[in-house]
Amino acid sequence: SLVAAGMSVVEHVREMASAGLHSNVRLLSGLLLTMSGNNPELFSPSQKYQLLVYHADSLFHDKEYRNAVSKYTMALQQKKALSKTSKVRPSTGNAASTPQSQCLPSEIEVKYKMAECYTMLKQDKDAIAILDGIPSRQRTPKINMMLANLYKKAGQERSSVTSYKEVLRQCPLALDAILGLLSLSVKGAEVASMTINVIQSIPNLDWLSVWIKAYAFVHTGDNTRAINTICSLEKKSLLRDNVDLLGSLADLYFRAGDNKNSILKFEQAQMLDPYLIKGMDVYGYLLAREGRLEDVENLGCRLFNISDQHAEPWVVSGCHSFYSKRYSRALYLGAKAIQLNSNSVQALLLKGAALRNMGRVQEAIIHFREAIRLAPCRLDCYEGLIECYLASNSIREAMVMANNVYKTLGANAQTLTLLATVCLEDPVTQEKAKTLLDKALTQRPDYIKAVVKKAELLSREQKYEDGIALLRNALANQSDCVLHRILGDFLVAVNEYQEAMDQYSIALSLDPNDQKSLEGMQKMEKEESPTDATQEEDVDDMEGSGEEGDLEGSDSEAAQWADQEQWFGMQ
Repeated sequence: SLVAAGMSVVEHVREMASAGLHSNVRLLSGLLLTMSGNNPELFSPSQKYQLLVYHADSLFHDKEYRNAVSKYTMALQQKKALSKTSKVRPSTGNAASTPQSQCLPSEIEVKYKMAECYTMLKQDKDAIAILDGIPSRQRTPKINMMLANLYKKAGQERSSVTSYKEVLRQCPLALDAILGLLSLSVKGAEVASMTINVIQSIPNLDWLSVWIKAYAFVHTGDNTRAINTICSLEKKSLLRDNVDLLGSLADLYFRAGDNKNSILKFEQAQMLDPYLIKGMDVYGYLLAREGRLEDVENLGCRLFNISDQHAEPWVVSGCHSFYSKRYSRALYLGAKAIQLNSNSVQALLLKGAALRNMGRVQEAIIHFREAIRLAPCRLDCYEGLIECYLASNSIREAMVMANNVYKTLGANAQTLTLLATVCLEDPVTQEKAKTLLDKALTQRPDYIKAVVKKAELLSREQKYEDGIALLRNALANQSDCVLHRILGDFLVAVNEYQEAMDQYSIALSLDPNDQKSLEGMQKMEKEESPTDATQEEDVDDMEGSGEEGDLEGSDSEAAQWADQEQWFGMQ
């Protein structure tokens, strides 16, 4: 009679669990497990197994992952004992046991939940071990998907490919598995062949093969063709205004160094979906680079309202700090973002740049390398690393890296300019730098980084007239703070003061925080009226030191935060 009573109470627990009453399940199963501990005869092995699983599920729901894992482990031990006893007594004519054994929570589901706990606890090795232990024929699509992602993160690429393919075999429209395969450099044609039957049998899916082609280009780093392919999808009436496609497009323009179009596409995506989070970290970074710090602040606030459990709001806020020269605060925010998402490339770049500007170059290098591992097609990851090498005078390492990028990503305006930037640092390779920049500018006359570097070269050679012509030409169909400022400097060099003044003003109207334009202006004002300028300078200095003091205060507090961080995030 005890067992019969016990059975009904376990059924009650199961009912509540399937009704989603987790807090109630937690309390009742906790009490029943204590009863069972005090009287082992009270519940049958299968009932103990169920109670442990339901109890663990409720702990999982309360985000108490370590506790849940220990209860799931106990449940699996109980299940082992159960299968042993059931083999010994095949059936004792007890009909009631059969329907109950059908209701038992699946052991595979328990292992999946355990793996989820382990990933939440950042114990990826344990997660892989538990899922790996499931025979491949029993693996459900979600188990294969989780394994594929874990293998990929651990750098076990072949196992990852096998698992993604398994997902596609079971669910041929699993698009994220398709992206996974493309990111592991499986050929687009091979991936498309795995979905072709579905594409042909379902109406209105003809765009899917183009979609696969587009992301194949994305993952081989062929930005131009990726952009054209996605644009062709975007023009199709059925896929017009798709937020994911617009986000991808914005990201591709950004990778191709076309910041203006990137910002436009991000704005379009945001208008369509006010709750958009993905890609907003890149958008915030672009706005911050353009000196639109107020917009960055508003974006950060909006994103925090949407979710503080994603890396993006922390990165956006960190960009605001970084471009306000509050590096240790940027470092703390970057670390927080990495803690929330260890795959956030933008967070790694932010933290790396903050470390670099704080003079912690070796630590910065670790972060840029990790970013490169996660995004081998993104040029800005390499740029960050190369800046670190140049900052620590490792010109040879910088040169090797720049040459590698040039070989792997191909000779385009961006890679040519990156290589030229390193060549400019070495007196021996000045001529080579010149040739590379001219090539880059032939390909893309409006590529700002190339224009800036070419101007730097002309300035060294004191060819100011050539520089002025170059800059006017580049400014013909775009407006950029740095270009206007450099044009101002060149005009000063040829004594065109009034026009130089105009250029500095335009630069400051584009980015009010541009220190160098302010300095250029102040220099000229000084030359116009030497006596007034010196007095003003003194007042400025005093005010400046006061503000610095304040920033220092808040920074040292942030520095305490930052020093408690360990490596990527706060493991």
